[in-house]
Amino acid sequence: MAVGSANDAAIALSEHVSGTEQNFVALMNEEAKRMELTKTHFINATGLSRADMPEGFRPDEMGETLMSAKDVATLAKNLIQDEPDYADVTSLPFYKMRKSDKDPIINSNRMLETNKAIPSFAYEGLDGLKTGYTKSAGYCFTGTAERNGMRLISVVMGTPSMESRFEETAKVLDYGFNHFTMNQVIPAGSLVTGMETSPVKGGKEKNVQIVTKDDVYFIIPKSDVSAQPIAAVHLVPGGLAAPVVAGTKAGTATFTYVVQGVSVVQLRTVDLITERTVEKGNWFMLLLRSIGGFFSAD
Repeated sequence: MAVGSANDAAIALSEHVSGTEQNFVALMNEEAKRMELTKTHFINATGLSRADMPEGFRPDEMGETLMSAKDVATLAKNLIQDEPDYADVTSLPFYKMRKSDKDPIINSNRMLETNKAIPSFAYEGLDGLKTGYTKSAGYCFTGTAERNGMRLISVVMGTPSMESRFEETAKVLDYGFNHFTMNQVIPAGSLVTGMETSPVKGGKEKNVQIVTKDDVYFIIPKSDVSAQPIAAVHLVPGGLAAPVVAGTKAGTATFTYVVQGVSVVQLRTVDLITERTVEKGNWFMLLLRSIGGFFSAD
């Protein structure tokens, strides 16, 4: 189905999962809502328009197969995040169903690096995703490529030929790789301004310094590599209770980065951990601290 754009295989799989194609289509539309694909509606498992379906197999309810370019990109993003081994299939240049088959099924994605052995539009780092064609949508391609740790997704629709969809995809991806970069904005072990410590109950010290557990990366314009994100910190309610070992989670920090002129807000959340160990205070120390706190409050 994925390598050969096989509509019959798509229908067979939908019937295997849900009993009927229309039962499966209902699940597709439910999943579209979950992914917040606001301009998407499915009427079949193949992506064909109603007019392209055999009359006896068209659904009774009215409607048409529709997806906006943004929704296709969102679907691709979810696929990549939810199924990290997707490229095991989408990067196959060809596939034989049976060893006895004379000829393999050829992948219609001519931008695959694995297709370099044959005339193609091979693109560095590209490993998917899917070509498509209908009379109403024209020749389409949803592509994804990764370079230097940065993965981009492109969606091209309505091109006039099989070749032009790959030419336009290369332009979109080239723009992304030429103008943007994956940049380490916050290194692991960094302090977050305004929230450098967490309170510790019953410890030798009242507070412990906290730092980011992991690096924080954002895709940013190459012309603006000095930009800093905004941080929102949420500490463990009530603070930590001694003894506290180094590396204990004390909360989270959510960093927000907005690229000027781009509506999508990038968010990254990392754990905040204690930088060192805080031992439990003895009873006499805690008593003196309580007495001191009583008089200072008065």
